[in-house]
Amino acid sequence: MTAELVRGQNHPLSQARLEIRIAAGTPVVAGATLGDEHGTVHGVEWVVHPGAPALPGLEVSRQAAAEHRLAVDLGAVPEAVHRVHVLLALPSAGGPVRFGAVAAPFVAVTGLDGTELASYTITGLDAESAVVALELYRRQGAWKVRAVGQGYAGGLTELLTDQGLPRARQLANTIHEAVAQGLARAVTPPARTADGDRARQTTTPAPGPDQGSSATQGAAGAVPPQPLSPYGTQPPGTPPQPTTPSGGPASGTSQPASPYGAQGAPATGGPQPGHTQVPADASAAQPPAPTGGGPIDYSHPRRQNAAPPPPPPAAPPVQPGQPARPVAGDATGWSMDERLYNQVWGMFEDLARSTAAYRSAVDFADSRREQELDAALADPRSRIGGQGDAAREAARAKHAQLVEQARAAYDRDLGQLTAESEVVEPALPLAYARWDNSAWHDYRVPFEAPMAVRLGDLHLPECAELRIPMLVRLPLERGLWIDSGATGSLDGSFLDSHELHRLAMDTAVALAARLLAVHPAGDYTVHVIDPAGSGAQSLAALVWAGVLAAPPAVGAAGVADVLARLTERVDLVQMAVRGGAADALPPGLDTSEQLLIVNDFPHGFDDRAVTQLRYLADEGPSVGVHLMMVADREEASAYGPLLDPLWRSLMRLTPVPDDHLADPWVGHAWTYEPALVPPGSQVVQQVLNQVAAARTKYT
Repeated sequence: MTAELVRGQNHPLSQARLEIRIAAGTPVVAGATLGDEHGTVHGVEWVVHPGAPALPGLEVSRQAAAEHRLAVDLGAVPEAVHRVHVLLALPSAGGPVRFGAVAAPFVAVTGLDGTELASYTITGLDAESAVVALELYRRQGAWKVRAVGQGYAGGLTELLTDQGLPRARQLANTIHEAVAQGLARAVTPPARTADGDRARQTTTPAPGPDQGSSATQGAAGAVPPQPLSPYGTQPPGTPPQPTTPSGGPASGTSQPASPYGAQGAPATGGPQPGHTQVPADASAAQPPAPTGGGPIDYSHPRRQNAAPPPPPPAAPPVQPGQPARPVAGDATGWSMDERLYNQVWGMFEDLARSTAAYRSAVDFADSRREQELDAALADPRSRIGGQGDAAREAARAKHAQLVEQARAAYDRDLGQLTAESEVVEPALPLAYARWDNSAWHDYRVPFEAPMAVRLGDLHLPECAELRIPMLVRLPLERGLWIDSGATGSLDGSFLDSHELHRLAMDTAVALAARLLAVHPAGDYTVHVIDPAGSGAQSLAALVWAGVLAAPPAVGAAGVADVLARLTERVDLVQMAVRGGAADALPPGLDTSEQLLIVNDFPHGFDDRAVTQLRYLADEGPSVGVHLMMVADREEASAYGPLLDPLWRSLMRLTPVPDDHLADPWVGHAWTYEPALVPPGSQVVQQVLNQVAAARTKYT
């Protein structure tokens, strides 16, 4: 699972060969410094940069670009090196001069297969033009990564000076000169589109021949630069070459070319929200980039022989100067469901980015007003009188102007996103649609499971009327905890414990009904544990429709029976999968996806039952057994720390609007609202009746 780091946080690295992927809204210079155990950089020969792009175990791009992939082989790093600092800087030749004027850079550490290990969004930058993004460091024989985010207003010169380089200014000038010489080959970031700054078409980078490596810098005895990729990357069609254990070519073989001969396309996908964090999809492994000029093949390695996806629907024509009209399904994807899924997450990212920019602009305006007011009051002679009043009024007027400008830009983005939401919401498939969507009245049991399901809506306080569907991939990677112990809702309506518990059970039933409805007949089985029978009223819809595997289990004996059967199923399937003998499962074993709804937890559960629930929460999702707990967090905490791992392993949802979903990308707290059935609607009962009828035919 990807670790979303915050400033100062560290994370262990389980692999030695890595890629560091950098995404920024403008071309940036990427480099790295090698330091000893104290972090000291002993000379310019310990710095890898566009002018000297390779050192043992490390290689960077020769160009300034909005997207970078740095190659790292920690096993090939010299023993004297204990710290590797990844640096980012704005080019001196044109463009923005401070990071505060561009989007927050995003840095991810991935394995060679594209699996993301850790990521970090560098927020809080303003006047800085250079920043130390990450630090890779040795600790007790193992390597770790730390999110640093230390910016420098003095640029590369100040950054390198802070790391102990005696000739920092000369080296900074050398780096900027090397970048200026390669600007003709730099990849231009995708142009802003009218529908929210999401580039939906792949751009073709400017081709350019690779250049030879630079001469060795500095004195002898230091780390010698080597124009060698630690990956041993080879051009397509080149026969494999023998390599040494450290990753370099064996004697007598030619050295492979740098993977930066032509810049690759930007890596898709960024950090996505969660609780709790909203789940994100793992990126697929990228094919190696060619080392020479010419077009680059961006096709997925697993789809080489498949037909390309049909083009997305074209936007209707608009008048010159007007923004493009939104179109449902204009994101990339191999099916309309996948396009709509990607489009919804694109809307989420656009709203998060626009809100972060607005909040940052307001914070800047507040800070500037305070500074100007402090300056006006610093001189005792101007504190009283017309001069002081005029200075204070000017500061307030400037503040109001800045806030008004930020709000105007924010409202423009919200208008475009609102228009897109009005087009996308009616076009969503059943698994993504709200219960009040008219498509549910024409429901038919599907023949295949969807790629995702809607758990509710997300919104931010600045634009509460704009709701983004919360879509989660199927099968669920984590269970769900529906908290029945909230003390109130954000709208100020306080509910008693009985009403909250009823709402929590209604939420659980609505989610279970949706999961049953979007799966083929017989592919999803629901079990219920209700020890005291307190959820009978809410569970009536599932019971009357006959879609449960058995009546809700009550009492200690019923709880023990259900948990024992599901635990045994997990054990059997795990042994069959690990042994490669899936056909050896006992006859009659239900191999469909299983959902266990647990009500009134932890009342009526002994230590054995709690241990079994923890086992199902940890091991069940990998073999198709999922938990949905309806419980009060405060009551569960009274049972001691035993239940903390269970609560933390599940995704927390609430039956009332609550701003508990954390977004590690830009630091927002999103308000979650459950996907409840409209009052008086019979749509769930009608859908469940069709599911029950289809299951009868299936069995």
